[in-house]
Amino acid sequence: MSRAKRHPAQSLADLRNVGKAALGDFALLGIATLEELAASDPDLLHHALERATGTRQDPCVRDVFAATIHQARTGEALDWWHFTPERTGRQTL
Repeated sequence: MSRAKRHPAQSLADLRNVGKAALGDFALLGIATLEELAASDPDLLHHALERATGTRQDPCVRDVFAATIHQARTGEALDWWHFTPERTGRQTL
């Protein structure tokens, strides 16, 4: 049985991992549509958010971006922590 469900979203607010904070981040980054999100890269969004806020962002915010981009592209709604191993696997000590 698959852990993910297809959840076609009509707006950013419909995405599985999106709440008030993520909507605020998207607005700050100038992302208003699913199409704009689908064309984005989670690492670039994370860095852009850090630049825009002047604050280091939790790495899990990047995972939320990855999850929402994945859902915007595919319709597959996965929890944000599904994307953590991919990120941490790229990090070096």
